[in-house]
Amino acid sequence: MKAVIITIGDEILLGQILDTNSRFIARELTKFGAETVQIRSVADEKNAICQAIEDAFAIADAVLMTGGLGPTKDDLTKNVLAQYFDTELAFNPQAYAWLEEMFAAYPERLNAYNKSQAMLPKTCIPLRNLRGTASGMWFEKNGKVLVSLPGVPFETEYLFPAEVLPRLKEKFQDLLLQYRMLTVYEMPEAALAMRLADYEKTLPNGISLAYLPAAGYVRLRLTAKGKAVEQLDFFWENLRSALNGILFEQVFNETSEEEIVRRLAQSGVTVACAESCTGGNIAHLVTSVPGASSYFLGGVVAYSNEVKKNVLGVQAADLEKYGAVSEPVALQMAQGVRRITGAQWAVATTGVAGPDGGTPDKPVGTVWIAVAGEKGARAEKFIFSRTRERNIGRSSIKALQLLLHAIQAQQE
Repeated sequence: MKAVIITIGDEILLGQILDTNSRFIARELTKFGAETVQIRSVADEKNAICQAIEDAFAIADAVLMTGGLGPTKDDLTKNVLAQYFDTELAFNPQAYAWLEEMFAAYPERLNAYNKSQAMLPKTCIPLRNLRGTASGMWFEKNGKVLVSLPGVPFETEYLFPAEVLPRLKEKFQDLLLQYRMLTVYEMPEAALAMRLADYEKTLPNGISLAYLPAAGYVRLRLTAKGKAVEQLDFFWENLRSALNGILFEQVFNETSEEEIVRRLAQSGVTVACAESCTGGNIAHLVTSVPGASSYFLGGVVAYSNEVKKNVLGVQAADLEKYGAVSEPVALQMAQGVRRITGAQWAVATTGVAGPDGGTPDKPVGTVWIAVAGEKGARAEKFIFSRTRERNIGRSSIKALQLLLHAIQAQQE
C-alpha cells in the first residue's frame, strides 16, 4: 500500500508550528507495512487542497490528511472535501450524539460553533474523536481511500491508531513492505559505508540499505518491497554478520534515544543525572518517554561552579586545580546527585559545548562523563565536535549509553 500524507495549514507554511503529524502517521504506517511515498503541506486554500488531493491519488492508494477541521470560518477542509467528492454537508446524527456525550457535564458549552462540527459530507464515514470536537472522516473513491483528521497532534495521535489503522488493514490486506533497523555506535557514516560496500553489492532488487546518521551513532534501515519481503530475514542476518566486531544493537521503530531510555526503564533500578554542558537535555530525553516516573528520581543542572560546590558537593580545591571540565569534577557530580536524590545510579556530564570557551588542553567538544553506582564511579573523556548542538546531543546520548551499559554489566 502506498500512502501520501497532506497537512493543511498556513501556520505550518509560515513556520509558526512544527508538523509532527506527518512524522507520527508515517511511522505508524511503516510499522504495519505501508509505504509513505510523499509528505506535503498546503495552505488553507481551496484550489491548493484540491490539487494536492488530485496529485496524491495519482500516486497512492491512501491519502491521509490533517488540519482544517475546526469550527471556525477559516477551517475549509470539510467544505472542500464535500465539493471534491461531489456531495454536500449535512447534519450527522451520530457525530452530534458524540458531541452531546462529550459535553454532557457542561451542556452550556455546546454552542453553535461546536454544534457545527456535526455537519459532515454526506458520503463520509465519521470517525469518533474522543479527544476533541472534530470527527475524522473516511472517504472511498475508485478503490482508493482518503482520510481527513484534525490538525491537533493530541487528537490525531489518538484517532489514527484507534480508528484509521484498523480500517486500512482491513481495506489493504496485502501489504508488501517490511524493514529492520539497528544502530551502530561510534563509527562515522562514511567509514561504515566502506565497511558494508561488499555487502551492499549482494542486495537484490527490492531490498535496500539506508544510512541515517545522528550524533554519536548511525541507524541502518534494511527495507524489502514486493516479493523481496520473503528474502528480508536472510539479508538481515547477513548484515549482522557483516558488522561483526562493531558495537551495534537492534532497534524497534523507536529512535535510538527512546530505545536506550526504554531499556533503562526495564532495568529495574532508580537513576538520576547531574548536567553541566548538556544543560538538562539528558533529563529531557528520559522524561520524554512515558513511564519515566517509575525509575527517574530527578536531576540537577549545575551550570555554574557555585552550584557544583553548594548543591552537588564538588570540592572547591578540585575545581581550582583541575577545572570544571575534568575527571574529578565529573566523578563528584555523579556521586553528589546520587547522594542527594537517593538514586541507585547516576550519570554526570561536564564539558566545553562551544562555540567558545575552548583551550589547547580542552578544545571545544571536550566532555567528561561519569557514572556512579553502589560499587563506585568511573569517568571517561570524549572529544566530540566543534558544533554546540552536536556536542550537547552526542554527550547526552553517550551518557545514557554509558549508564545503561554500566547497569547491565553489573546485573549480568
